Amino acid sequence: MSENTRILLVEDDEKLRSTITDYMQMNGFCITACANGLSALRAFDCDPPFDIILLDGMLPDIDGFEILKIIREKSDVPVIILSARESERDQLSGFKLEADNYITKPFLLIVLKEHINALLARTGRAKEKHLIRGAIKLNTAERKVYLDGEFIVTTSREYDLLLLFMKNERIVMNRDTILDRVWGNEYFGDVRTVDTIVKQLRKKLDGHSDYIVSVYGIGYKFEVNDEE
Repeated sequence: MSENTRILLVEDDEKLRSTITDYMQMNGFCITACANGLSALRAFDCDPPFDIILLDGMLPDIDGFEILKIIREKSDVPVIILSARESERDQLSGFKLEADNYITKPFLLIVLKEHINALLARTGRAKEKHLIRGAIKLNTAERKVYLDGEFIVTTSREYDLLLLFMKNERIVMNRDTILDRVWGNEYFGDVRTVDTIVKQLRKKLDGHSDYIVSVYGIGYKFEVNDEE
């Protein structure tokens, strides 16, 4: 995990903190979560350094903007403010303190992830990493899929689903679990949406579509023959 992008999450809402943590870990990030400003500042001073910080603008002990001010005295690490404060004045205050981005709550997890990836790429902090199983190679830094060495085009959902499968090889997952981990708990659509994306993904995997195994009455699992 040390080669992964390291995120410091500072969020006092327990449910949101847990949800963001689970989602980012599923997507290959190494995340340290803190519930208040004091613990965040202690974590920030530890080694190795973080690659990006997700900072709640409203905390129970130290205001998030004050924490940002302290961080900027020490580091230029990218910081994304997550705040329920939507006013133009609050957003301008964040940017004046050199926040790199400001996202108002509520937000979609997939949108937050894309903001993180874009910011890491722009600041040169994105870390090259590959995940390989059988004939498939994922470049997780660039979110690209290669099959037998050839690049194949995938949608964002197809990529996220394939990443989930490959990181949980041989683990049977039902459709509800897949929906929650790929679409996020904000999604309330039909679970058959999973079947549609699986069908699309299998078509693109061509001769290796059998890597995605249907488990009758439950859902799916990803499995590569060890002889490949």
